[in-house]
Amino acid sequence: MNNLKTDHVTLGYGEKTILNDLNIEVPKGEITVFVGGNGCGKSTLLRSMARLLKPHSGNVVLDGKAISKMSTKSVAQQLAILPQSPVTPEGLTVLQLVKQGRYPYQNWFKQWSQDDEDAVEQALRDTNLEELKERTVDSLSGGQRQRAWIAMTLAQDTDIILLDEPTTYLDMTYQIEILDLLFELNEREGRTVVMVLHDLNLASRYAHNIVALKDQTVYAQGKPEEIVTCKFVQDVFSMTCNVTSDPIFGTPMCIPYGRGRCLIKESVMSNEPNVG
Repeated sequence: MNNLKTDHVTLGYGEKTILNDLNIEVPKGEITVFVGGNGCGKSTLLRSMARLLKPHSGNVVLDGKAISKMSTKSVAQQLAILPQSPVTPEGLTVLQLVKQGRYPYQNWFKQWSQDDEDAVEQALRDTNLEELKERTVDSLSGGQRQRAWIAMTLAQDTDIILLDEPTTYLDMTYQIEILDLLFELNEREGRTVVMVLHDLNLASRYAHNIVALKDQTVYAQGKPEEIVTCKFVQDVFSMTCNVTSDPIFGTPMCIPYGRGRCLIKESVMSNEPNVG
């Protein structure tokens, strides 16, 4: 199984530095989630790991090799990325979209094969899209559309899958559906999954490993139950909260302080938050 890490990577756009001198090793066979405030560099880091953004300095290392020195086809056979809010060409069917995941395996000497056919069918089964494969992608619901893109990523048949905010713009039902699917793939096939998520509670529920970004570097990295505390939330998100245990899953659950319909008494608001 392939290993993915950053080696003293500095990232930015033009003269602006976003992340500086990062050393992160993604645990193999686990789910890692990048969290942090808006503009902290989560998507920038993910894009660099997929070789879509060249570091200012340092290297992203895939299976012991600098990813910048690898061919596009070689990278695509080991690592797949689903960008945020991908756009589907009009009229493309689910089957046609999923087949695009097999392009890294095509060349002049090897055209469409039974292996390609099997990978596509397996991806459709894994995402419960077999009955929808002849539908156009733009006719699907938000959750179905996202599953189609994930199916394309799965058809690429890589050990590592990178996803940039895969639940963005989806309602609660579809968010859980997508995250459950990724969790099951990780459990069943041992695929390494790296995601950017905005919802800290969902990140804590599904991630084996959380990487929190702040001030151009890694503020904390580790198991959610070890690092997600009130101080963590205050430092990373500048938000006062209480952190308790999810009553169903036992993972950290953040309850933010704020002004809702049921106002919290000023005496409670002024107390130091629980750091559990």
